[in-house]
Amino acid sequence: MLVVNGANVDKDWAWVSKHAAEMGMEVGKELYNASDEISLLAVQGPLALKAMQKIVDQPIEDMEYYTLKKVNIAGIKDAIFSTTGYTGAGGCEIYVANEDGPKLWKAVFEAGEEFGIKPAGLAARDTLRLEMGFCLYGNDIDDTTSPIEAGLGWITKFVDGNNFIDRELLEKQKQEKPARKLVPFIITDKGIARHGYKIEDADGNEIGEVTSGTMSPSTNLSIGMGYVKSAFSKVDTEIYIKVRNKQLKATVTKLPFYKG
Repeated sequence: MLVVNGANVDKDWAWVSKHAAEMGMEVGKELYNASDEISLLAVQGPLALKAMQKIVDQPIEDMEYYTLKKVNIAGIKDAIFSTTGYTGAGGCEIYVANEDGPKLWKAVFEAGEEFGIKPAGLAARDTLRLEMGFCLYGNDIDDTTSPIEAGLGWITKFVDGNNFIDRELLEKQKQEKPARKLVPFIITDKGIARHGYKIEDADGNEIGEVTSGTMSPSTNLSIGMGYVKSAFSKVDTEIYIKVRNKQLKATVTKLPFYKG
């Protein structure tokens, strides 16, 4: 089961279908797109599992990070309950059939009322994931980047028999080291980095580009991520973010930005 970025459903389905057909799988039978049939709620925060336990029949509070099980929740049978999410704050994601979506929403908010639950949009998620240094597709990663450049080597395990697409290319890149790397940085001058801003060295030479940036509400720091030439990727390296005609001084740091 693949859970993809909602904006990329068609793009990802086309890519998976192409490779599945090449591998002899029957698209539409062995490979099926259920995106329009499923509703998902992401209930995030350190109290999320405690709140959801009130409406789930099975024990869930001891579930490990990035695991899942089928549960009965709020009278809805066989919902998929996963301890996943993209905020770094803990919590769960709950998958049900579309017709059960409104019922689930109502039950979740009733169960979470005593804990101060609130609805939150993608902008809130975007800020939280950046504080943790989680990559966002379309910003920090896309079809021009590799997992090695983005520091996502943990999803490319070069073990015998694990013959994933483009393994040879990625293995070579890992051995030879990529020419650029995705780095987290903190701006020490006054200002905020935005997607697409150029990154320069002290002499004004372009060395990279910002992929994400915001004012972090949890740390009150101006934070961001961007690709730079590998020579500028070490922690504590000074870099400069070009904002209009000004250079804002920034320092390469370690992740996560927020250590809660």
